[in-house]
Amino acid sequence: MTVGPLNDILVLDLSRALAGPIAAMMLGDLGARVIKVEAPGTGDDSRTWGPPFVGPADDPQSSYFMSANRNKESIVLDLKSEHGKDALRRLIRRADVLIENLRPGAFDRLGFAADVLEELNPRLITLSITGFGHDGPEGSRAGYDQIAQGEAGLMSVTGDPDGEPTRIGVPIADVLAGVHGATGVSAALASREKTGKGMVVRTSLLAAAISAHTFQGTKWTVGEQVAQRSGNHHPQIAPYGSFRCADGYVQIAVGSEAIWAKFAPVAGLSAQDPRFAVNRDRVAAREALIAAIEADFAGRPRVDVLAALEAAGVPAGSIRTIDEVYEWEQTRSQGLLLEVEHPVVGPVQLPGPSLRMETADGASLVRTAHAAPPVLGQHTEQILDWLDSVDATDPLDAMVPARA
Repeated sequence: MTVGPLNDILVLDLSRALAGPIAAMMLGDLGARVIKVEAPGTGDDSRTWGPPFVGPADDPQSSYFMSANRNKESIVLDLKSEHGKDALRRLIRRADVLIENLRPGAFDRLGFAADVLEELNPRLITLSITGFGHDGPEGSRAGYDQIAQGEAGLMSVTGDPDGEPTRIGVPIADVLAGVHGATGVSAALASREKTGKGMVVRTSLLAAAISAHTFQGTKWTVGEQVAQRSGNHHPQIAPYGSFRCADGYVQIAVGSEAIWAKFAPVAGLSAQDPRFAVNRDRVAAREALIAAIEADFAGRPRVDVLAALEAAGVPAGSIRTIDEVYEWEQTRSQGLLLEVEHPVVGPVQLPGPSLRMETADGASLVRTAHAAPPVLGQHTEQILDWLDSVDATDPLDAMVPARA
């Protein structure tokens, strides 16, 4: 039995690419058994995304696929065949959660409309993730992260003020849709404990991206101001951003007047300077403030500036490259780097889960051992054998035929 609060939950992951797989992976991190259902020959689209690919030249493995598919088993089913549909029906009868991110109506056309799923398993929770929502005038559009970032306004507030609208450097709409989806599934599982009934949980890349607007959204909905790009500086707090030193940049977050009083002397400024007296003044005089800070920092090495800021109690940091992040001891101390044994590649390191759950005495309540992302169809025979076994020992009413 896998350790975790969801260790008695079976999840069927019929999703591809990123948002759905991330939701399924999060549930797997919390102990659920996750069976990834993939098409024969190709499997998940992201198996072909790269470079980089790793492993032997005749069996290259996508590092992109590995980012969203740890702690899963892979079964290959042709859902256009009756044999594949029968196997999926048998899995659905046993499952707690089903995740799909097809275009609206596509799963219905395969023969698995909501009423069919309810008949097969009234306790089933279905997570359905789309690009732009399940209805509305543009609900049928295909969903890809960068398109969603643009349509949802994120690119319009990202980048330099004089530059182009810029894509966020990670697929943030996909990631957030997965996180919201997993949250919705967790709530639905809690609800099922009370009602005994399943439900459909819905989210989209559009909804997830708009959920990230926070103050940029209310800047318009409440303040009737359209947010603009502000580069590496916060549009409503100052000083809050990145500043040049002699050998690089430091990041500073002066989020209160108390912190400003600590910060000003470090940058050679007076906290009582009338130009910068309170945050409203500092935002209005942002360019002059940045110039004054960088004039002081220009002759000082980054390490010295960071040491002075830390001594003064000012929140600050550096800008790390991705490799530096994974070499950082703080990252490793938080379980954010895992080593797993991949069946083709051998030992590989993966980014780890963001949640930790512990008892009062510090004992972990979630996985401490993780499984590598599966190769295509790695567990097909094992899963079908398991189905045969449980169907024989624990038959369900109206069970579909066993495999031939």
